Amino acid sequence: MSVGKVILVGAGPGDLGLITVRALEVLRTADAVVYDRLANPALLGECRKDAKLIYAGKGPGGMKQPEIDATLVELARAGHTVCRLKGGDPFLFGRGGEEASHLVANGVPFEVVPGVTSAIAVPAYAGIPVTDRRFASTVAMASGHPAEDEAEERPRWNELTGADTLVVLMGVGALREVTGELIAAGRDPQEPAAVIERGTTPGQRTVVARLCDIADATEAAGVRPPAILVAGGVVGLRDTLAWAERKPLWGVRALVTRPAGQAEPLSAALRDAGAEAVEFPCIEMRPLPPDAGVLTSLERPYEWILFVSANGARAAAAALRATGRDSRAFPPGRIAAVGPGTAAAVEGAGLRVDFMPSRYTVAALAEELPGDLAGKAVLLPGRAQVNPRLRDGLTQRGADISVWPVYDIGTPQPVVPLAEIVGSGVDLVTLTSPSAAGGFAELGGKEAAAGARIACIGPPTAEAAQGVGLNVDIVAEEHTAAGLVDAIIKHAKGRDQ
Repeated sequence: MSVGKVILVGAGPGDLGLITVRALEVLRTADAVVYDRLANPALLGECRKDAKLIYAGKGPGGMKQPEIDATLVELARAGHTVCRLKGGDPFLFGRGGEEASHLVANGVPFEVVPGVTSAIAVPAYAGIPVTDRRFASTVAMASGHPAEDEAEERPRWNELTGADTLVVLMGVGALREVTGELIAAGRDPQEPAAVIERGTTPGQRTVVARLCDIADATEAAGVRPPAILVAGGVVGLRDTLAWAERKPLWGVRALVTRPAGQAEPLSAALRDAGAEAVEFPCIEMRPLPPDAGVLTSLERPYEWILFVSANGARAAAAALRATGRDSRAFPPGRIAAVGPGTAAAVEGAGLRVDFMPSRYTVAALAEELPGDLAGKAVLLPGRAQVNPRLRDGLTQRGADISVWPVYDIGTPQPVVPLAEIVGSGVDLVTLTSPSAAGGFAELGGKEAAAGARIACIGPPTAEAAQGVGLNVDIVAEEHTAAGLVDAIIKHAKGRDQ
């Protein structure tokens, strides 16, 4: 078997949005992933379902450096493409150089995917630019981590005192010693300093004090690793530039349970409000093969064709394409969509939406559909199981209902268990359909998310969530991704008052 290769990948400082496109590409295609403690565990959800996942963090349950080196070589020699996932950037205090040298010595090819380093990103999220021509044109970076052996070179603090901005990574455990050495070496004890804990994540906290007092202030605040120290005049800009922590959902880690490929609108809205969106699909769409009998029934005219989900619109279009047809094969009839998201999917399938209800619910759709429906044919492309509110509402108006089953819903098998993702810290669970509520519960969500708030896109989803034993905290008035985020923000503001 030919030798594989190892790709040293920077996972960034913690915020999922800061991983690079190339890093995601490697994660999604690697045969094996060897990951560190500082890499966000939610990233493992991007891995192939059959990929080997190996935890290599230092400390309990992890590995020592020689074990990591040997594991990388062993996996590559077995012919695997290995993603070595490291927090921040592999070559900035990440031992990437050591691991690369070991690979070369053992004849293993390697590549490097640089990552966004916490030395720059974490201060930026705290409102501290490491350079600013009014205060700083030079930056020095050092590791404050205690040496593991006598051969490890320690920072020469006297050579770093001349930099306008000093960033010390992994220095909380020895902060008093580090600041004492800096001051003894000539660093101004009165200059502003900041210690930033868990930067770029919902757990970010920032403590600001004079350099001579920062160790006391950090200890009093109970700051724990991972955290970094920033010293210099640029720290004084924090009061003006602390942009991230002023967002309404800053500090919230939200689980997005929508199907793979459909989570981005909600995730983007959550990120824009300051939350960290962790995508964990709790349902998956399963297209149904076209049925000849059903396709024949499409040749009859309908008074209305009703789409109650974007999935239904996309699956109907896909079913037609599978038989060599396109949107021209849809039967004559006016088209209605339950809401803006569904309408966009319908129009994306090449159809024009004639009606949308004032409230984006199936009950409102059945109630407000224009015209006399008595004896009129109505087509429902979507799941075989029609929403009872829609079915009952149309039946009461005398409609002749035909169902076109184009997809079904199942529960996916996750790469990483839900309990592990939620256990790493989730404050909020978003549910956007009754099916998502059921899938979340089936995957152990009730037990895993104990203590997290549950936010539902509308009353039917809330009822389904309550039906599987979840305590619902938030129900959106406008049943869209934007409306759900608005409801979450309103709830958060009410809790803070």
